[in-house]
Amino acid sequence: MLKKKKMEDQETSVDANEQSNESQNAGDATIASEMEQQILDEISAEDKLKDELAQANDKYLRLFAEFDNFRRRTSKERVELLQTAGKEVIAAMLPVLDDFDRALKAMETATDVVPVKEGVALVQNKLKHILTSKGLKPMEAKGQPFDGDLHEGITSIPAGDELKGKVVDELEKGYYLNDKVIRFAKVVVGA
Repeated sequence: MLKKKKMEDQETSVDANEQSNESQNAGDATIASEMEQQILDEISAEDKLKDELAQANDKYLRLFAEFDNFRRRTSKERVELLQTAGKEVIAAMLPVLDDFDRALKAMETATDVVPVKEGVALVQNKLKHILTSKGLKPMEAKGQPFDGDLHEGITSIPAGDELKGKVVDELEKGYYLNDKVIRFAKVVVGA
């Protein structure tokens, strides 16, 4: 009976060892599967970040290319605008040029000066009308107080108290184009 009991005890201990080994193996398998899941999660998170980075780079490159195209297009448009900016004014002045050609031909055979003067005055009025319609406006300077933003003082002459600091004479007329000074009036200032 002792032998039987010893054998039973050994079988029990073997069974217990097997059970503990099985439970340890099961625990190890669980830990291993959890670690594998964490590694997969880390890899998938890394893949997600790589995808997001690739998408951000793609968006950046597209935006950069779009901006570069915009910059080139506006630069080209600006050059074209500068090349044709005066086209409208020049086209409007061509009839005046034709009138001057006709006036020169008429002066060759003219014996009376009065009609020639009238013809030149008509051409001048036509030119003034065209330029006024394009936004050109003459500057009134004579008798006005001297303003360095509008006038270019050529010289000063002694003048009475009422003309001191005012424009006495205008040597060259100044002009505005759409209320912006395009040529300063050259004036003589009273001192």
